[in-house]
Amino acid sequence: MPARYLSFRCSVPWLILVLQALLLLRSFFGFPGLSDAYSPANSYLGFQDVNHMVIFGFGFFLMVLRRYGFSSSGFNFLLVVLGVQCCVLAEDFLVFLRGQQNQVGLESLAKAFVSVAAVVISTGAVLGRASPVQLIVMSLVEIIFFYVSRCINRTFLEVPEPLTVMHVYLFGAYFGLALASRFPEPPPGLDKNRSTPKSELFSVLGTVFVWVFWPSFNSILAKSKKVEAVLNTYLALAVSAVAAFILSALTSKDGKFRMAHVRSAVLAGGVAVTYTAHCNHPWIAMVLGLLGSVITILGSHCLQRCLNPALKLQDTSGVHFTFGLPAVLGAVAAVVLRVVEDGIETQWNELLGYTAFFNIGAFCQTISTALITGLITGLILNIKLLKAVHVSKYFDDQFYWEVSFKMISG
Repeated sequence: MPARYLSFRCSVPWLILVLQALLLLRSFFGFPGLSDAYSPANSYLGFQDVNHMVIFGFGFFLMVLRRYGFSSSGFNFLLVVLGVQCCVLAEDFLVFLRGQQNQVGLESLAKAFVSVAAVVISTGAVLGRASPVQLIVMSLVEIIFFYVSRCINRTFLEVPEPLTVMHVYLFGAYFGLALASRFPEPPPGLDKNRSTPKSELFSVLGTVFVWVFWPSFNSILAKSKKVEAVLNTYLALAVSAVAAFILSALTSKDGKFRMAHVRSAVLAGGVAVTYTAHCNHPWIAMVLGLLGSVITILGSHCLQRCLNPALKLQDTSGVHFTFGLPAVLGAVAAVVLRVVEDGIETQWNELLGYTAFFNIGAFCQTISTALITGLITGLILNIKLLKAVHVSKYFDDQFYWEVSFKMISG
């Protein structure tokens, strides 16, 4: 057996086993109570929607590469189930720091599932280039930094607790982009990083699942105005989906729909409306859905042709224009909306500048922390101990999975 397979066998299973044992021991000594384990049925239904979205939806959404389907869905599942346990422990630690009683139930589990979406989004940026060991280490480090960012926003910038979790798109996208910049570029002649109609179909299937369950994702942590969050998210998603088809036909050379456009832009409304999902004006959500779709499709043209080559970014799944840019749009819209609302309520006194300062500060802090920690994590992942993948082995399932010859040749 080649040395690289022996190395994989000796590293990944034992790393997972040790990590799971540590999580089990920590949970045994750290969870004294189960406060809302018997929550109403509607709470469980919302949690189940988020569960489907993160595991099934994102798992298939990442299956865009023709020879990396097993790894895309399999590694996503592994990172989610490990990451959720780490996030639950992180939630437990935050509660402990605040001097409250450590209690675990559906609410903390829901926060954990929403938080682990940052890891899934970042994985899309380095898809096919990071080994399982690197992905597991990346997940642990990113979860820690994301919770540090959340703690800063909550403690110093007075951001409401549910909204600190909703920075997950912003943090995940820019952490992943900074991380991807530290990986070597694939050789010019390598064609394994392209898609096929079959892989695109699987990816669109995941997109549809993410689209369907997104209202639950945006509303599950809402303490009030949960109905408004569901309604506004659905309207934003609907408008962004319609706009995606229109813009795809208008921007393609032959006037036909492009699946890559549709796959990315139909989700833009759900990301853009995240910070304003509680708004009482549905037309704002619809406008954000339209602008999100526009910025996604136009951004994919500009970024792939100009910015990515200049910065040497290899954004495998297009997380920048699928999640990053719409999240920036949504954060800016939330600041503007908050300024207008507080300006009307306070008759534009000095409190207006105070509110705008803290909202903009939370937005800038999240992006800055994501970029800086992403670069640091990228440097950590490229040390020899973590067994980086050689560029000739990028985007290939057979390095980690048993794959039939028929699947490889297809």
